[in-house]
Amino acid sequence: MSVDEPSASLVRSKQRVTDHGEVFTPDWMVDDMLDQVKDETDRIGSRFLEPACGSGNFLAPILLRKLQAVQGRYAKSPFELQHQAIFALMSVYGIELLPDNLDECRARLLTVFLEFLGASATPEWERAGSVVLTANIIRGDAMTMKTPADEMIQFPEWAYLGRGRYQRRDFRLDSLSQRSKVEGTLFDHLDEHEVFIPSRVYPPMTVKELAA
Repeated sequence: MSVDEPSASLVRSKQRVTDHGEVFTPDWMVDDMLDQVKDETDRIGSRFLEPACGSGNFLAPILLRKLQAVQGRYAKSPFELQHQAIFALMSVYGIELLPDNLDECRARLLTVFLEFLGASATPEWERAGSVVLTANIIRGDAMTMKTPADEMIQFPEWAYLGRGRYQRRDFRLDSLSQRSKVEGTLFDHLDEHEVFIPSRVYPPMTVKELAA
């Protein structure tokens, strides 16, 4: 987003605008943009990556929409409501260069998640949510696809296996970015697992094991 004279509510400081091009997107614009992909924001497991996530101006509304879908579909099953809610959290990803924005984004998303769980938000669920957000919201540069330590950014791909169990597979961001290049090629007929090799595969885990 680019403006000549950004309002104070959309910037932290003029120096940060100069150094990092940091200008936050207003809420009304976020809502308008998300309305264009409403079918996807209403899908609990549909994945969203914000390559310059700031303090979560896009990711928080996306998570809220997903949690509304969880409420509408699983309100009669407290067990599935909780487990689908953390699966919704698992489906939002972000990259942010500035550490204060990164911390604020993680905290904001965790708050949205815990407020949705309400009285059922035990310390175990809070720890599990924090683990997910530490893995999904990464400090780095989306242009170089690297962290400040000059390591390639990696993201976990989460799958809900049912009955409260999840599967995690980690992929390098540069590998994930090649998916579109496979379409329409000799490799197009192959399943993704035959083309994209995870850097790590974890055994299926419960929320308790995730929190631990």
